[in-house]
Amino acid sequence: MTGKKHVVRAALTAAVLTAAAVGGVTSASAAQKPGGPTNRIVGGTVAHTADTPWAIQLSNSGSPDPTGEYCGSTLVAANKIVTAAHCTTEPASTYTAIQGRDVLSDTSTGKESKISNIWVDPQYGQQPGHDVAVLTLATPFDGVPTLPLETDKAADTTGAASVVYGWGDTEDTGPADTFQKVDVPVLGDDYCSDVYASEGYTADGEICAGYEDGGKDSCQGDSGGPLVLNGRLFGVVSWGVGCADAGNPGVYAEVATYAAELQQQIDS
Repeated sequence: MTGKKHVVRAALTAAVLTAAAVGGVTSASAAQKPGGPTNRIVGGTVAHTADTPWAIQLSNSGSPDPTGEYCGSTLVAANKIVTAAHCTTEPASTYTAIQGRDVLSDTSTGKESKISNIWVDPQYGQQPGHDVAVLTLATPFDGVPTLPLETDKAADTTGAASVVYGWGDTEDTGPADTFQKVDVPVLGDDYCSDVYASEGYTADGEICAGYEDGGKDSCQGDSGGPLVLNGRLFGVVSWGVGCADAGNPGVYAEVATYAAELQQQIDS
């Protein structure tokens, strides 16, 4: 991993774009301090929110992307979405949740809601993991199907066939600002504990998913989006080293680890 850095997969910010322009890399510590939005689906296929209506785009007025593309999230109740803690560093008033919009530039489609409250796991930034947050919608998405939380930590078994969704960076493997998905099987805690030994991977609270040879992954702009397994919110896009690089799979917050705290916020 010489010359590579631990990068949170958040939304795109001007700082990130500047770093990219000069060949730099936005980095974060093992505590996953946010470097701003930077992830998208690589090596995936075009998906449709009609099939996954609980997949929510979280835009931000400070995003340099013309569409406001920033992070992903998941509808878990009519008025609640789950996203990554590192996606919530801006004021609540700057966010808009968008449901049912496959192509972000097509504002004639989908529902929108502002955010009235943000809850961030209080342990985020204090220790590895805990990259989860619950946002309250000012205007509930009534009638839209929601995704239940995974509550069984044993679901994180090597080879489990999970799927990640997002509108993020495709590294030219697909259309920009367009909803996509990619299969990312669980590689297991042992693998990520080895390859990310110096990056702060924690088996207690994170999921390692992707391919040892790379090629398919979540990326910048996908942060906070859903990793789905067996019809449940299995993980939340958190961080990685590069995107789809061999030996550097994606890392996801393990929802089952934080399910009790998340559910408490969802029910409040």
